[in-house]
Amino acid sequence: MKLFEEIKEGKFKPFTSWHVLDELENTTNVEKREKMKALVTDYGIEIIPANPEFRRLARMYVKEGIIKEKYEADALHIAVATIANIDFIISLNFQHIVKHKTIIQTEVINAREGYRRVFIYTPAEVISYEDA
Repeated sequence: MKLFEEIKEGKFKPFTSWHVLDELENTTNVEKREKMKALVTDYGIEIIPANPEFRRLARMYVKEGIIKEKYEADALHIAVATIANIDFIISLNFQHIVKHKTIIQTEVINAREGYRRVFIYTPAEVISYEDA
């Protein structure tokens, strides 16, 4: 995948959270779990440690109706990136994260709560299409 090539080249500094690693541990497909965990090591992905503020902000997104409670894990991904001052989220989750409503409304809550905007993109929006 082009995005991972660009990470390897140093164009992006990748992050993930303890929460993603917890989700991986609950993945029943062992092959998929091991491949995903290997990405963390292979690409030098920095792990953001747990912080109670992450859940508070994620619950706020849910309470405000941006993301349904059933999908609070997706709200948590946005909250982690916001509070950890990550520049942007790259996701293929079009149902709950890369969605106009989610992008606009989380931005409003973040501003209200004193956080800066976190940009949310698909991989296609951030990779370089220039020929090498």
